[in-house]
Amino acid sequence: MLQMMDYSQEPVRDILCIDVKSFFASVEAVERKQHPLEAKIAVVSKPDNNGGLVLASSPLVKKLYGVRTGTRVFDIPKNAAIEIVEPRMALYLEKNLDIVTIFKQFVAEEDLHVYSIDESFLDVTHSHSLFGTTQDIARHIQYLIWKKLKLVVTVGIGDNPLLAKLALDHQAKHNKEANFIAEWHYKDVQETVWRIAPMSDFWGIGSKTEHHLQRIGIHSIRDLSQADLSKLKKKFGIIGEQLFFHSHGIDRTLLSETFVPKAMSFSKNQILNRDYTEKHEVEIVIREMAEENAMRLRKHHLTTALVKLGIGYSRHIDEGGFSHQLMIEKTDSSHKIIEGLMILFNRHYQAIPVRVVNVTFGKIEPKSALQLSLFESHDVLIHREDLDQTIDLIRRKHGYTSLLHASSLASGGMALQRAKLLGGHRAGKDDA
Repeated sequence: MLQMMDYSQEPVRDILCIDVKSFFASVEAVERKQHPLEAKIAVVSKPDNNGGLVLASSPLVKKLYGVRTGTRVFDIPKNAAIEIVEPRMALYLEKNLDIVTIFKQFVAEEDLHVYSIDESFLDVTHSHSLFGTTQDIARHIQYLIWKKLKLVVTVGIGDNPLLAKLALDHQAKHNKEANFIAEWHYKDVQETVWRIAPMSDFWGIGSKTEHHLQRIGIHSIRDLSQADLSKLKKKFGIIGEQLFFHSHGIDRTLLSETFVPKAMSFSKNQILNRDYTEKHEVEIVIREMAEENAMRLRKHHLTTALVKLGIGYSRHIDEGGFSHQLMIEKTDSSHKIIEGLMILFNRHYQAIPVRVVNVTFGKIEPKSALQLSLFESHDVLIHREDLDQTIDLIRRKHGYTSLLHASSLASGGMALQRAKLLGGHRAGKDDA
């Protein structure tokens, strides 16, 4: 006998999950007076580098050549009729703001959640008296975005954010006949949610989680919905409970509630321009990235108590690299954070060419006061805090590169290049 849920007590909202189809590539198509669905464009980070990464490709490029987000330059067919363009992040942010302005015509600020640069959730439950049915609102938004920006947007509609997101990803994006709109409701769960395959395509289930589920006999979303909830909680903790309810299409999130993530981290990732074979050059990049992350902490009056260092080796090396973390005293001090990262680096570094560096801060908390230490004098701590604040002030006023360590000007330094980037990629304006 099937295990079904009683949805009568579950919140029912009118949620839209809206996505701009191949956003970066579509913006570039419009800039070139081309229709986004007919263009053959790939937006590529570092196109002159054989290891450059495709950030977005036009729908036609995906269909004809299989080139999609994450494809490397060396995997793009040599004779493909694809226009390769560099990213212009400032332009994309500008278009995103235009889109959000349109959204705000239909919902109050608290009923809008911008999920990413190309995807947003809107709760239109209270918008019907002004704008009509949920379908009417979806079509009206599509029309306005096309009229003003010539961009194609897809819309998932659901009784909650999860169902709207699943409807978007698994039907609306591929549903040209229905004008890229799809609706999933509680009553449709068996015919929609349970049929998502493979499990790793389901929102919140990655390949590792899928593997762990398969090891306990769960091979589909339908299997997950019929599993013993107590066993899932015992095996996976709160995540197991969440997966169980998600498999039934249940999500009790209200967009109007203030969103506070249960776990937050600050992370920076740097793909180097070449393989770094000198240890001191890698150290320069780690220090630069740690300082940039530490500035973010201080700007938001936060501290970190965990640093994580990830090193990726050259693609010509069989080994993938390493990723390790270290608990440190709660701090926002660049000096203390770099000290922790260098412990990790010196402990695990091998003389192998490095191509990727990742620096992440975890255990983020609000800063309450000067973080005292048992091992250093108060004068030293106060001096470092004053120095950090002074450096931050100068960089905010005159730009990050107005104050750099001499090492950043050496051959391995990346700070000057990163200063020209936005979201990790070329801004596309001043540096064009």
